[in-house]
Amino acid sequence: MARIAPDGDPAYEHAAEGPDDMPSHIRSVITATSLAIPVLGGRLALGTWQGVYLWEHRRHAHTRRIVVHVGA
Repeated sequence: MARIAPDGDPAYEHAAEGPDDMPSHIRSVITATSLAIPVLGGRLALGTWQGVYLWEHRRHAHTRRIVVHVGA
């Protein structure tokens, strides 16, 4: 990601929330921002080699909320 949307590159100038603001927007478009996972028997129905990861694209510390929706 550092090659695709590098922090501090003048081609990505938008610093309303800091110098990592615009590159983080580009990175969030390239990666998934939401995920649907089936639940079977009270457990996530993931394959053997599957996992769920949260990748924060910002360098500066801030608070992040994760929302989980469980529907029937």
